[in-house]
Amino acid sequence: MTGRSPERQRLSDLARLRRVRDRIDREYAQPLDVEALARGAHMSAGHLSREFRLAYGESPYSYLMTRRIERAMALLRQGGLSVTEVCFAVGCSSLGTFSTRFTELVGVPPSVYRRDAAQATEGMPACVAKQVTRPVRNREARPTEPHLA
Repeated sequence: MTGRSPERQRLSDLARLRRVRDRIDREYAQPLDVEALARGAHMSAGHLSREFRLAYGESPYSYLMTRRIERAMALLRQGGLSVTEVCFAVGCSSLGTFSTRFTELVGVPPSVYRRDAAQATEGMPACVAKQVTRPVRNREARPTEPHLA
């Protein structure tokens, strides 16, 4: 027994989870995995995954990929980098995984987003463009409806 009340333990876990989330937000472009995040929080990987999902509604990996896709969207809107360069700039090591996850969250492949996004947010302040184009989490992007002639 640790002598801690369940409430104190829960508050301690929540503080560690916030630190993990903050680390993901700061270091999204670094090679992060659940085991490394868990070690940094002095938790087991399984405990971190369960508690993170309870607190934030998604796994640490899903949260990390959402952060990476958000940053990728901003880089693609700027138009200065290729899709491959953006993939590596945001910390993804596989173009296939990046493209699949991007399409799940955003609803279109990164190449299509790059082509269309600059026009869609033209003249918009960056802070507004970020909010308007924020990706949808957990595979909730609406499929595009076919246009019938």
